[in-house]
Amino acid sequence: MRIDQALESAIKNVPKAVAAGAVDMESGMLLGIKTTASHPQEVFDLLAAATRDMYEGDNVVQIENLFKKARGVKSEEHYFREIVVFSKNLLHYFSRVKSQEKIVFAVICSVDANIGMTLVKGREIAGAIEM
Repeated sequence: MRIDQALESAIKNVPKAVAAGAVDMESGMLLGIKTTASHPQEVFDLLAAATRDMYEGDNVVQIENLFKKARGVKSEEHYFREIVVFSKNLLHYFSRVKSQEKIVFAVICSVDANIGMTLVKGREIAGAIEM
């Protein structure tokens, strides 16, 4: 599934989804976004940077490197695969794409969405993205 198809699928199939997006962690670029409502451009401008900080910010990378050192791991692979964030009105699900870990897929739902279904559908879509 291409990125644009995944974003469309998330809006249609993840319960109470209001937005979906994808971020390239290497370039820091927003690869695509689909929403059910209009949002200020400033939100989109910051989305990729905020996602990158959450997954690969300096402190996160330091923590990952400390765990790798303690466990004798030599891999460049990142530990953080999925992140769920609850804000006042929204549930945010982020997942590294299995076929390309430098891409993070995100789906945002109303806070009252069923978290189990959000995870199941979000994982299904993120797992189907091909680069």
